[in-house]
Amino acid sequence: QVQLVESGGGLVQAGGSLRLSCAASGRIFSTNYMGWFRQAPGKQRNLVAHITSGGSTNYADSVKGRFTISRDNTKNTVYLQMNNLKPEDTAVYYCNTIPATFAYWGQGTQVTVSS
Repeated sequence: QVQLVESGGGLVQAGGSLRLSCAASGRIFSTNYMGWFRQAPGKQRNLVAHITSGGSTNYADSVKGRFTISRDNTKNTVYLQMNNLKPEDTAVYYCNTIPATFAYWGQGTQVTVSS
């Protein structure tokens, strides 16, 4: 059974950085597009970045230029480097395949940015 486990969240001041990691228990990365999603309290879960199996990336306008998604297929891990964080980036961050697979949603990792 494939499981995705997110880590690396925390509390950071505005302008700070965090690096999130998403580790998979199964071999799903090599042939799948992967994405990072986030959900703020009372809001929908939205895609913020995705990466193709070949390494091409795409970002939501709100994080473009500040976030970088990457993957290491040998480690079954996808990363999200977040720089110049803003209070509006506060949310629970999740990873999943693209399109998302319901069974793969994990607990997420909380990111809180203080002003």
